[in-house]
Amino acid sequence: MYKNYKNENTDNCSTIIVGKNASKTGRVILAHGEDDINCIVQIHKVPRMSHKEGEVLTFDDGTAVIPQVPETWGYLWSEMRCPGGEAFADGFVNEWGVAVVSDSCVSTKESSEPHTEGIGYGLRRLIAERAKSAREGVEVAIGLIKQYGYRSTRSYHIADKDEGWVLQLTVGNQYVARRVEDDEIYYIPNWLTLHEVDFSDTEHNKFYWSEDLVGYAVRNGWYTPENEGDYSDFDYAEAYQGEGSDVKSNHDRSDIAWSMIAGEKLPYRTTLIKAPRKYGVEDIKPILRAHCIEYPELLKEDPAATPHMFYGVCRDTTVESMIIEFQDDPDLTTIWRTVLRPCVSPYQPWFAGITEIPEGYSWQSVSAAQRTHFDPDENEFVCHNDRAYWAYHMLNMTMEMNFSFGYEIVKNEIEKQEAQWNVIVPEVRETYKKIKSVDPEAAKVFLTDFVHSQAARSWNIARQTTLKIVDKKDRENKIAWREKLK
Repeated sequence: MYKNYKNENTDNCSTIIVGKNASKTGRVILAHGEDDINCIVQIHKVPRMSHKEGEVLTFDDGTAVIPQVPETWGYLWSEMRCPGGEAFADGFVNEWGVAVVSDSCVSTKESSEPHTEGIGYGLRRLIAERAKSAREGVEVAIGLIKQYGYRSTRSYHIADKDEGWVLQLTVGNQYVARRVEDDEIYYIPNWLTLHEVDFSDTEHNKFYWSEDLVGYAVRNGWYTPENEGDYSDFDYAEAYQGEGSDVKSNHDRSDIAWSMIAGEKLPYRTTLIKAPRKYGVEDIKPILRAHCIEYPELLKEDPAATPHMFYGVCRDTTVESMIIEFQDDPDLTTIWRTVLRPCVSPYQPWFAGITEIPEGYSWQSVSAAQRTHFDPDENEFVCHNDRAYWAYHMLNMTMEMNFSFGYEIVKNEIEKQEAQWNVIVPEVRETYKKIKSVDPEAAKVFLTDFVHSQAARSWNIARQTTLKIVDKKDRENKIAWREKLK
């Protein structure tokens, strides 16, 4: 059916970066949909820590032995856990308001298999632990890549309130980083998106690149400059990845997202554009909730069809969706997040400054989660009624049986809850500021209590919404059978 595509790669993470002048908030917005198979999600609050001289870090997916720094920053950690361990899914927002998420990318010409050498999963965590700004996060990552090498093909998205950066890596030591300019908006599915590199930008106002980036491509026969010594025609994505990344998953989601961002279909493999208007959280939500382009036709064939078949931005592998609304005070940075598919759940507000995770949204200590991240116990993947994830799982799976049947119920619940939060959250921010001026610790307690109450509310909404859909189906079945008996 899709014979024009090179392969059927199913990677489906998506990321949007809105420059601060293109944002309604006057600050950068970072949005991400995380797609993985069979993952469950827990959230951790990791405190700032001091470390002894001589401490080192190792991660189970790589060989790097990394000296620890004297002090690491605190952060919120969205952890994806799956059978066999998940190396490349987690998202972080640290105490300085630095966020990092990532998208896997179709493998480059160099390798189709991830290497075990160097650093992999640990890179994102070390950015969160060591960076006080997005730019510093890029530089932390670059330093580690130079020293240890990287083990796959990936696009990291590192942002704070002022800057959003895209850092793209291939196996080994090659990389390119580009800043999303203040008046730009960026979207990535799962291919390398960086093309031109301004090699004259030695001050790194907009670009970073590995010293051997061009030479390595030339030696491998991936790039030949039109004029010797002139690299102005160098295209990073083309040289390192080329046509092999043209898969339906990426092609469809790129078309869907860019048509919603720009209001029209844009040229193939658009990376970023000068923003045609300003965007806020409410403008980003519909993009992350967008379904596959085939859904109208699927419904004609089967009224119970799921919109998560094929490749929308929101689909069957979506395990978390988040929109990070940065604030001047990092504690007030708001992570609007859903557990599993955003079309089925409201975007609940979490504040970066909370001190504890709501009950049921985490079932392990930080140290236990770090220790077992690559080897979770099989018991974690059995339904636990005291863990919030499973309520959202039940709602999502109930919807998959007949999406259109339950959609109005879900839609009404989402609209009602998000409308309330749109009113409440600005008031919470103002109240926090007033309390902080008198007692900073009490202000953190206030934020924590708010997030806990709303997390409990969201959990209950998921349970009650599932019950409403099941009861509706039961009523309709009873009516249908009684009609037949007349």
